[in-house]
Amino acid sequence: MLTRRQFTSLLPGAALGRSGRRMNVLFVVVDDLNTALGCYGRPVRTPWIDRLAARGVTFDRAYCQYPLCQPSRASFLSGLRPETTRVWNLQTPTRQYVGDHVFLPEYFRKQGWYTAMVGKVYHTGDCCEDPRSWDEEHREFGKNPPQSEIIELVKAEGPRGHTFEWATLKTPDERTPDGIVARRAVEIMEKVRRMNRPFFLGVGFRRPHAPYAAPAKYFDWYPLDRIALPPPPPKGYRVLPAALNHEPPPEPLSERQVREFLAAYYASTSFMDAQFGVLIEAMDRMGLWDETVVIFTSDNGYHLGDHGGLWHKNTLFEESARVPLIVWAPGRRGMGSRCARLVELVDLYPTLAELCGLPAPDRLEGTSLAPLLEDPSRPWKKGAFTMQGRGKERTEAARDIVFTGHSVRTERWRYTEWDEGRQGIELYDHASDPSELRNLAGSSGHRIIERELRALLRGGWRAALPVGRG
Repeated sequence: MLTRRQFTSLLPGAALGRSGRRMNVLFVVVDDLNTALGCYGRPVRTPWIDRLAARGVTFDRAYCQYPLCQPSRASFLSGLRPETTRVWNLQTPTRQYVGDHVFLPEYFRKQGWYTAMVGKVYHTGDCCEDPRSWDEEHREFGKNPPQSEIIELVKAEGPRGHTFEWATLKTPDERTPDGIVARRAVEIMEKVRRMNRPFFLGVGFRRPHAPYAAPAKYFDWYPLDRIALPPPPPKGYRVLPAALNHEPPPEPLSERQVREFLAAYYASTSFMDAQFGVLIEAMDRMGLWDETVVIFTSDNGYHLGDHGGLWHKNTLFEESARVPLIVWAPGRRGMGSRCARLVELVDLYPTLAELCGLPAPDRLEGTSLAPLLEDPSRPWKKGAFTMQGRGKERTEAARDIVFTGHSVRTERWRYTEWDEGRQGIELYDHASDPSELRNLAGSSGHRIIERELRALLRGGWRAALPVGRG
């Protein structure tokens, strides 16, 4: 007699690969990874991510909904926006305000997929993890490397309220936490293949999250004399007080320190890429490409000394809100292309449901990207939305949010209001100012576009949907 789950797995409607099996999902989320990747035109060695980009669709304008680990992950894993989840800091439990809402991996589990997680998929900690989403859990460990594995450790007095250090390690890749995550994920792929079931496998890599720690060989790829410094801001530039994510250090970092920390971030990124390569090689070896949807993304972007010395995330600037996003979907006509349309991480839940032939739950607040995987140049959203809370102290661990900022990104502009404009407004023209260093808000020549963008921001995501996708 069939079990309920086995019966569900035979229901019509699920998309099938060439082998006749239902589509697997390999969902890879990286911690604090910005678009400093080879496939995004940056001088960082990421051959495995670049290989996926050449195969799938690379999204050039993908945005998180809240540039901080727990709020972002609670959003895209629920398919709900932060305004709905009300998860705005690192301490609010994932389900505190959404109760029995069915999260993305749980939805696939209910439909008969074998769901497993390795590493950091949900945010860490019992209040943030979601055991009901998974058949199998291997939670993250090893955020900070053990002293016995460190060759060199460097700390600096950087932005206050956040770790600012890097370390070279003598640890072989396979013995690092991210190396163990990759290899355990491959073991799960192999096991579930033997079970003859489709899998939804969430894989979370910790690096390049601070402290920037990687085996020494990856640091050798980035000699300091080849590290370009962030361009200096215009004379008289200053960050709007509400927009500042951390109080600056007592003294600016030296040029050498900036280069060291950039090199360490890049080395950590290349190290993570090599662990991602373990997954890609397993996909090759097991012949899974024709029956597996692959998502590669990050929970938020990351500042690297830009805007006159910003580091980390927690802002509504492009560097913090924008994330890498690459999607491989077997059989879709747009594979191997780039997409310049606006997309959001909250779109991933309905996208995966559609690609796997499942009806998306009614309550979701994202839009399936499946049409863009067929035609990456088709018209799409008018705006992508990101919010950020501010506490009394400028630290990412702020518990009490005093006010919020909200930002909308169009294909040309970014418009931001802090505390509904009471604590400042920002307007940037990406056609002439892609680094967002000239705030045009309030200027006489931009009153019309500012008024239009204010209406778009306050109209919200529903008013920005593509035609026919409401």
